[in-house]
Amino acid sequence: MSLLYHRLMSDARLEQFKQMAAEFPDAPMAHFSLGKAYLERRQYAEAAQALETAVRLDPQYAAALVSLGDAYAGAGQTQKAREVLTRARDTALAQSHASLAEEIDERLSGLD
Repeated sequence: MSLLYHRLMSDARLEQFKQMAAEFPDAPMAHFSLGKAYLERRQYAEAAQALETAVRLDPQYAAALVSLGDAYAGAGQTQKAREVLTRARDTALAQSHASLAEEIDERLSGLD
């Protein structure tokens, strides 16, 4: 029963994020949240689409870049994942987020 309940909550949450992205199409956070919801569901193509929008709206959005790299990796698009994660690492370092850069390095090493 709890698994079904979790899935229903997940579906409701996904719909909420879809609505938020539709209502606020110029808000990177709305598309990021939608992309993260899709990532949790392992719907990588949908996640990538939402996260690409977030990054297009805010090219310096390091967390969205990392999640976009994760979506590409999950979809088996290793080269795209590597390119985006490298960009995410450079962005994190430029924003003085050394710990995020280290986390991204771990993701990059996992792509080999």
